[in-house]
Amino acid sequence: MFSKSCKYGIRAVLFLASLETGIRAGVKEIATELNVPAPFLAKILQQLAKAGLISSVKGPGGGFYLSPENADSNLSEIINCIDGPDLLHACVLGLPACSHKHPCPLHVQANAFRQGLKFQLEHQIIKDLALSIKKEHLNL
Repeated sequence: MFSKSCKYGIRAVLFLASLETGIRAGVKEIATELNVPAPFLAKILQQLAKAGLISSVKGPGGGFYLSPENADSNLSEIINCIDGPDLLHACVLGLPACSHKHPCPLHVQANAFRQGLKFQLEHQIIKDLALSIKKEHLNL
């Protein structure tokens, strides 16, 4: 459902959330930890930083980190930043003419699913997700 960029972005933000307060991580370190291509990840991290969802410091000793405000963001904000706000509005059958006025055969059921998913994503706070991942000893 989410693009590879979005999945990498979510994992990178959760990795940053798992770091101790005040610790910054460079692109190479994050890419190595997540086993993803560094150049691809760099573009995603820049996009997230530009949107204010993560913080960064340039130069020696610099890197990416989450401020307390960043850690209070929700999963939906990251998804909207990378995949765009229309991701959950597209027709599940891919029909361009599908709309509320001209619904496809799955429109009503898909809409109920989308609304539930949207609600869940808006209520998944980054710092809470990172804590759960750490508690369950899950690898990013």
